[in-house]
Amino acid sequence: MRKAICSFIYHKILGWKHKVSIPDYDKYIICAAPHTTNWDLIIGKLFYGAIGRKTFFMMKKEWFFEPLGSFFRSIGGIAVNRDKKNSLVDQMVEQAQKRKIFHLAITPEGTRSANGEWKKGFYYIALKAQIPIVLAGIDYQTKCITIEKEIFPSGDLEKDMREIKLYFKRFKGKYPKKFTIGEID
Repeated sequence: MRKAICSFIYHKILGWKHKVSIPDYDKYIICAAPHTTNWDLIIGKLFYGAIGRKTFFMMKKEWFFEPLGSFFRSIGGIAVNRDKKNSLVDQMVEQAQKRKIFHLAITPEGTRSANGEWKKGFYYIALKAQIPIVLAGIDYQTKCITIEKEIFPSGDLEKDMREIKLYFKRFKGKYPKKFTIGEID
């Protein structure tokens, strides 16, 4: 029922398409870009629902008061403690280890504005949890989300980040001027 509703909204009402050619692993990090608008979360959640998968996302623990807490958990929210004494990477690795299915969506830019200095937490979560990173390109120009590449972190951050950034070069966010892959050597 959920899949049918998400598919109807995503495909029929909004007119979006998708291309997915990677396996549905039990656990992975979804590196989603470009991220230029809050609509990306809604489009992304509808897309994943339409293909019958559930995603998780991180949200600061302060938002998990009732009744909002129950709502956020029901749509995949994971409460995180952003206190400097607590490592977000370690918190997410713990979540990955304790769950049978773990698909955590993260936008590497860390903002909806142009930022060539991408956050690397998604990479370190995948590396430490020993799970792949699935690259999800959101293209508003073609109204298509494309997942055709996965990265198994090698530990060579520069090499892997270069490959990840180059994958996203072809996608256009809702506001293209708000997205950059930064300088690539």
